[in-house]
Amino acid sequence: MGVALPKSDVPEISLADSISPELLRKSPAKLPEVSEPQVVRHYVNLSIKNHHVDKDFYPLGSCTMKYNPKINDALASLSGFANIHPHQPVENVQGALHIMFELGQMLLKITGMSEATLQPSAGSQGEFAGILIMKKYHEKNGEKRKYIIVP
Repeated sequence: MGVALPKSDVPEISLADSISPELLRKSPAKLPEVSEPQVVRHYVNLSIKNHHVDKDFYPLGSCTMKYNPKINDALASLSGFANIHPHQPVENVQGALHIMFELGQMLLKITGMSEATLQPSAGSQGEFAGILIMKKYHEKNGEKRKYIIVP
C-alpha cells in the first residue's frame, strides 16, 4: 500500500551516530501497525467531527471561517445550551436566558448602542438582519428608499 520511493542516493548513517545516546529510546516505540489508508481514514474522521467545507455546504460566509477558541465549543456544548428545545418552558431555561441577556448588555456597553440582538448568527442571515434594520431606520425617518447597493 502507498507509494514506493526510489532508492536513496544519500549514505546511511546510524541513528546512534547522529543523535545523542541519552535521547535515544532503550526499546522500540509501541506504535500501532496500520496501513496508509487506515491512517488517512483516522485523521479524516477526526477532522470531520466538526463541520467543514470539504464534507458539506458551509452555511456561513467566508468571513466567519476563522479561528474560534476551543472554549466556545466547550461552553456551547454544555447541556444547559446544547439540550435546550425551542418549546421548552421558560422557567427551565433561565440560566441560558440570563447569560444571553448579560452578553447583550455587554455588547451594548461596548458599542454604545441602545439595542442588541444575538439572533442573526452570521453570514447572509446577519446581513439580511442588517438590511432590515437599515430599512426600518429609513422608514422611521419618512424615507421610502427601495434600493440598496451591495458591494
